[in-house]
Amino acid sequence: MKFGSLPAYINGRDVVADDAQFVHTVTARAIIEDTFPSLALKRDLDQGAAVPDAADERVVGACAVADAGTVELALQAAAEAAPAWAGVPLRDRIEIGRLLADRISQHLDPLVELLVAEGTPRSAAQGMIGGLPLTSWSPETLEWCAGQLEFRRQDGDREMILRRVPDGVVCINPPQNAATVNALNGLTALLSGNTAVVRAPRGVALSCMYAIREVVAPVLAEAGAPPGTVNVLCGPPMLDAWLASPHVNDVLYFGGSKKGMEFERDCIATGKKPILELAGNDCCVVWRDADLDAAIDSITHFFLNSGQICNVPNQVIAHPAIADELLDRLTVAIKEIQPGYPEEPEVVLTPVLGVDWFYGCLGEALGKGARLVHGGRRLEVDGSPSDTGFFVEPTVVRVDGLDDARSLSVVRDETFFPLLPVIVPDAGTPDSALLDQVLAFVNANTYGLRNSFWSTGPEFIQRVLDGVTNGGNLKINDSHDGFLPFLPNQGGTGLTGGAFGEASHPMLRTTHLQGVSILRPADHRGALR
Repeated sequence: MKFGSLPAYINGRDVVADDAQFVHTVTARAIIEDTFPSLALKRDLDQGAAVPDAADERVVGACAVADAGTVELALQAAAEAAPAWAGVPLRDRIEIGRLLADRISQHLDPLVELLVAEGTPRSAAQGMIGGLPLTSWSPETLEWCAGQLEFRRQDGDREMILRRVPDGVVCINPPQNAATVNALNGLTALLSGNTAVVRAPRGVALSCMYAIREVVAPVLAEAGAPPGTVNVLCGPPMLDAWLASPHVNDVLYFGGSKKGMEFERDCIATGKKPILELAGNDCCVVWRDADLDAAIDSITHFFLNSGQICNVPNQVIAHPAIADELLDRLTVAIKEIQPGYPEEPEVVLTPVLGVDWFYGCLGEALGKGARLVHGGRRLEVDGSPSDTGFFVEPTVVRVDGLDDARSLSVVRDETFFPLLPVIVPDAGTPDSALLDQVLAFVNANTYGLRNSFWSTGPEFIQRVLDGVTNGGNLKINDSHDGFLPFLPNQGGTGLTGGAFGEASHPMLRTTHLQGVSILRPADHRGALR
């Protein structure tokens, strides 16, 4: 499937800068199969030293790279469209949201093919795109968010309104590892009356550009939205330009915690609202009476994309009474997880970029007493061990004791590779006291994206509900990484969301609360109502 060359989409039209460069998408399969020639081809195409061959299946498309002038055009277009778009009645914007959800479903196949070409395993791509109309863009989510935008009360002659007002221009900086799905999720901000500028990361620009140009923009145009309501361009990081612009109100930022916290300070200093989607280092707690089949199925999701996504369980705390059985059964399950090409339907592993980081964390853990349960090898695409393979075998280490567990980087920090620590608290502690220790451990996590707990005991469940304050999402006997309608699927506390972090519906986070009271002149009350 070929997608041609996609220009920026600004103010309702295609925009290509003078002497624009293009970045080309060479399929992940080609790079895995024949690495250096494929990378050389991409380099030559990007530098203009070669011309794309329509018959070359390795190249699926290209995107124009925006220059500084194009960036400014996009911001101006969004600012000019903002008043008219905010004036569209909320019910009409919500109906546009429903139409957008339908259009995403209609474009499922090409969007999945693009994500696969960029390196996302087919099973993950289908879940990501196919899930959007059922979660972030679902009727349940849109209706609940819309209901939060305005409340009215009458007190005698006084009419009181508590409403959320759109912030204005929202810039979206999606992450390299899941750009398209996060851009589409962030664009729910349109429905509260904001306009948007999306930067498609250069490394995975094609799917993101296609989604907004061919899915979002046509629905808005058909509905009569003003040009400039949504704008998308491919380019290098442009955060400095956004912070310097008088047109920008909010920045939805995805990235690592260190840079994200620095960006939060810069954002506030320039009067912009930072909405941070940073790292996750989630806990999954499996108690003595858990349904182990369900818990292990959820835990194995850690290895999706080789652990290079944020919303998976990064560490497991296993009750000592079931720890050995859990580790044995988990080992059996992960032996079935194999590398392969992204278009193969059962593949979930992807090439690992931070191999040295992986071995550094593994070596530290083993050097401090952790035990290797399974894995630790580099693999070729066919699953054979290799010193130079792009893939890393799913790896599990056992860490005994809670007290010193966070002395290990693999427990303390977010990792982006398939190394899962299973922490086993000391045996002999009464369950009530042990649960206190586990809850304190979970709440002390400096990250706060998601936590999941597995137990069939009503008292345990209530203790968890009463005791867990960390995190944007809390799952009890439910898939750790699963996305759901109505509930926010992003956002969190601590190093996940910054000082203002919480579970996040972008449709609400990109608004601000305003109180209104009205005493209408007596002769005009009926007419104005």
